[in-house]
Amino acid sequence: MQFDWRAISGPALTTATALLAFLVDRNLVAVPNPAPLFVCIVAFAASLSGIASGLTSAAIAVVSSALFFLNHRAVPGYDMSDLVRMVLLALTAAGTAVITGLLRQKWVDAFAWQHRHYATAERLRAALDQVDIGIVLLDSDTRAEFINRAFRSYFSLPDAKADSKPPFIALMYHGRDTGAFELPEDELSAFIARRTEMIRSGDSTPININLRDGQVLRFSCTALPDGGRMLSYTPVTDLVRHTDDPASADYYRSLRGGGERSLARHLRAAE
Repeated sequence: MQFDWRAISGPALTTATALLAFLVDRNLVAVPNPAPLFVCIVAFAASLSGIASGLTSAAIAVVSSALFFLNHRAVPGYDMSDLVRMVLLALTAAGTAVITGLLRQKWVDAFAWQHRHYATAERLRAALDQVDIGIVLLDSDTRAEFINRAFRSYFSLPDAKADSKPPFIALMYHGRDTGAFELPEDELSAFIARRTEMIRSGDSTPININLRDGQVLRFSCTALPDGGRMLSYTPVTDLVRHTDDPASADYYRSLRGGGERSLARHLRAAE
């Protein structure tokens, strides 16, 4: 059986405080009513272990205060003011235990939900890194919140740059600077402008993007409810290149980048 130190720490601290107050009051100096200190301990107990520990500490605090009041009476018994103070202490301590315990439970539930959400997000991230479809998630300001492994491979995007949450326009300029697109230089600026406008407007019309290494990616944009965008780059080389002249196979073969995503599957039909 596992020892739960959190559950007994509150009641133990309340008891220890009461005994210390009794000893000091009897042997050293007069001690004022420790009820405010008891309420603080009850709140600590409920925040540490929940409502049950807080209510147990509250019960100990009320009994200890009753004995403390009796010890300060000149005659045996309690008068009405003592009873009123004990009732107020009982209500305050119990209320503190319940409210603090409920807040603690709400915090624990929120933490558990966040942990499950984080674990799900990590599994989803790992799954998206295994597919050969390039995936980019943009926020409402078109900054990349997530870039999967396939996109990084297709466009030779370094991890440091991908993890820095670059804006979409920076990804386009990176593709231009690394010569990823199979386009004349004088057409790149217009191509980047059209793509950027598509992203901002949420245009979901799919288009094919020819890469310089011979691959063809079908690009599509999906508008998300929060104003962000999901961009997908699906490899369709075999579907698009099947009409290419077989005599050009050596040319396309020479354009391959040599990575694992540039193996024989890309131009199988042309070959």
